[in-house]
Amino acid sequence: MESSASAKPFKLNIKRTMLIGFAFFGILLLWQVYDSWCPTFLSELFAKMANANFETWRTQAYDLSELARKALEAKNYTLAESLAAQSDALIRQCNEVVEKQQYLVGIMMAIDNIAALILLPIFGMISDKTKSPIGKRMPYILIGTFVCAVAFPFVPVLFHANNLAGVIALMAIVVLFAMMYRNPAVALMPDITPKPLRSKANGIINIMGYIGGAFATVVGIFFVLSQYLGSATQNLAYVNGTEKVVTKLLMLKAHTWAYGNIWAIEAPFLIGSVLMLISAIVLFIKIRENAIIEEMKDEMARGELEAEVVDKVSEDKPMSKANKIMLILILAAEFFWFMADNGIGTFMGNYTVYYLGADSSRNMINTIVGGVGSVIGFAVGGIIASKIGRKWTLTGGLGLTALAYSVWLVLTFTAIKQGDGFPAWIYAIWFVKGFGMSLVHVNSFPMVVELCPNSKIGRFTGLYYAASMAAQTITPIALGTLLLHPDFSWQFLPVYALACVGVSVVVFIFVKNVKSRKTTFKKGLEALDADE
Repeated sequence: MESSASAKPFKLNIKRTMLIGFAFFGILLLWQVYDSWCPTFLSELFAKMANANFETWRTQAYDLSELARKALEAKNYTLAESLAAQSDALIRQCNEVVEKQQYLVGIMMAIDNIAALILLPIFGMISDKTKSPIGKRMPYILIGTFVCAVAFPFVPVLFHANNLAGVIALMAIVVLFAMMYRNPAVALMPDITPKPLRSKANGIINIMGYIGGAFATVVGIFFVLSQYLGSATQNLAYVNGTEKVVTKLLMLKAHTWAYGNIWAIEAPFLIGSVLMLISAIVLFIKIRENAIIEEMKDEMARGELEAEVVDKVSEDKPMSKANKIMLILILAAEFFWFMADNGIGTFMGNYTVYYLGADSSRNMINTIVGGVGSVIGFAVGGIIASKIGRKWTLTGGLGLTALAYSVWLVLTFTAIKQGDGFPAWIYAIWFVKGFGMSLVHVNSFPMVVELCPNSKIGRFTGLYYAASMAAQTITPIALGTLLLHPDFSWQFLPVYALACVGVSVVVFIFVKNVKSRKTTFKKGLEALDADE
């Protein structure tokens, strides 16, 4: 075999990597819709079960707000303020009922993840050993995507019918089959990408994924869940002299076309299903898995010689103690950064609607802003890692994330009040957080699969996602239970997130910084040339 110095430079096939990214496009598209809508579906259904007056209070609140609006138009400011205050009191009662159900929401979101925690490593190991005419990953990608796409649109249908058991059952089916294709879809990239190129390739894969998430988020701006439930922001022409409190309360209580209209919640799920199917079809047509693996065999072997590991990885030898320690530390740190990120992600929609009193579309816009920061990080994360190493690039990402949460924490206790709407500074915080976490994600997965031979990529992909799913199983329950405590309200979300990220940093700092062997890459326009 050629020495590293004399071998031709490594070149990432960008076109092929982007095509593989269509698998991740479908994954993040699904999860963005799932995480943005399903926790609120569960919150509403549990609230209706917990208090028979819940729906009556909400209806009365909106009726009172309409009367207040008419009084305002008649310039009867005293009556308008009184009616608006009554409306606001009823809305607050509804929100208190919802907040008390968050531990149940957390449990339900976590139960689905328990199945995923078990199934991800299993599907990884099974796909490692699978042989078929279309490849070892593709069968699971196609079957999982098809079942998810069929089941997914029925979740909002059952919610509209107030069928809690049906919603939970459909959510479980979606998660089960999403896990069938998630692990193989992610493992497909390292299957055909040499180790020195995986951070850059993972950046492209994640950008494709975030484009999928952006599709779902944009749809959420036009099909607003909070408007289906009955609250919306509406700009009105106010007479000079109107009390500020009346203006604020009335702006939060206007009905729109989406109120009670099933298509307002069905459309995002239908669009998501169609795009998932399209992404899987594109992947199947364009990526001939078996042929590419055979084509890349020599490059993959050469990449093994330049892996960033403590001890050399071998197909026929057990994992060394030093590499095991490195793997355990990475997975432990990953667990805690997902505790923070997923905990906030699970409850951010409810925080927006029930605490800030803002449209759910504001959280969608916030997600897009964070996604823009993430895409920038994915684009440069691999480049930065090639200069300073994956460990310090990832550590810097965690530091930026901790800084973002710290600013949110300070401003939460100094600059925001319940019901004041969605403050603009959260957008800036989410942009920084998105950039920081993208530096983490773009390097963490390659660090894990760097520690295994090519024949075990599916298994180690399963370990990586098992750590993240373990966090996603625990954190909704933990945070939902904390919200039950009278001294722990929505405003403590940044405290929770910052604590988890802090633990992650402490753990990850003990990961040994292994400098890559001298690796040469094609540069400039030559590096952008994509082989067919």
